[in-house]
Amino acid sequence: MELPWLGEHCSERSCKQLDFLPLKCDACGEVFCKDHIRYDDHKCSSAYKKNVQVPVCPLCNTPIPVQRGEIPDIVVGAHIDKDCKYNPAQQNSLGSLKLHEHPAA
Repeated sequence: MELPWLGEHCSERSCKQLDFLPLKCDACGEVFCKDHIRYDDHKCSSAYKKNVQVPVCPLCNTPIPVQRGEIPDIVVGAHIDKDCKYNPAQQNSLGSLKLHEHPAA
């Protein structure tokens, strides 16, 4: 007995598998099987809307906004060269240790 109204076909062109537990991509809204639901697996053109990572400056710990199509390493490097507020002179080379003179010295 066939139940043609159950399930949906995977939207990946190379697959089209009938899946009884189809998954909907939260970025593009298309339906995929378990093998093609990840953004990379179906080459999602809308992944940039959901897959957002913001790099942080390793010196000043400031989040650095990166526009679509920009290379994060280049943007962070430009921030370090121009806008970074890190001042190594404010850092104590011994961390937070405070030195006290010994009375016998």
